[in-house]
Amino acid sequence: MQQQMELLRQIPLFRDLTQEEVTRVWSIVITRSYRKRTAIFTEGSKKEAVFFIRNGLIKTYKTDENGHEHIMSFLKTGDMFPHTGFFSKHPYPATAEAIMETKLLAIPTQAFELLMMETPAIAIKVMRVLSGKIMELQEKLQELTGQDVQDRGVSFLIKLAEHYGTEHSGVIHVELPMTNQEFANTIGTTRETVNRLINQLRKEGIVEPQRSGYLIHNFNALKAWTHK
Repeated sequence: MQQQMELLRQIPLFRDLTQEEVTRVWSIVITRSYRKRTAIFTEGSKKEAVFFIRNGLIKTYKTDENGHEHIMSFLKTGDMFPHTGFFSKHPYPATAEAIMETKLLAIPTQAFELLMMETPAIAIKVMRVLSGKIMELQEKLQELTGQDVQDRGVSFLIKLAEHYGTEHSGVIHVELPMTNQEFANTIGTTRETVNRLINQLRKEGIVEPQRSGYLIHNFNALKAWTHK
């Protein structure tokens, strides 16, 4: 049990909690497992829980009237979703799907609200961390709106390397299976534009696409890359 509760301490939202507070949160946690390409929840459905990734990968996306996906985010171990968190009464804002076999910690929203009312110290600490998350999302939005499509694509690859990459002999392996269409949906462009970008980076020996993700052969060159 002690080892399982330590999982909560690895989640940024609960990093400042005392041992007693962690124990109280753990008492309402539900563990769940999902197979690859399984939906955790769908856009517009009633929000019943907030999830934390124990291990695995999740993508969240919206679907337009034509059935096209618009990817909102890729999430890794320790991340919370949905970002609207515990305090919004609105339905789930997007669909969440497991990209690979994934294990989650689920916290029912009603049970968590009751716990925070009973223990204000937990509420204060959680809100401090959420405030930082809001600032991070605002910075991301400002960054994206100030870039053209090619620059957004390169910035996205850089973030993948920083958050999901593992380095071996100077090569960064990003294990995140993603189609060029999913890449395009994430940065708000077309698959053809992403095809051209990836092909150019491959020709220059900077990035090598693979079924399992990407190999980044020269991270410094990627960070310095500008399109002609």
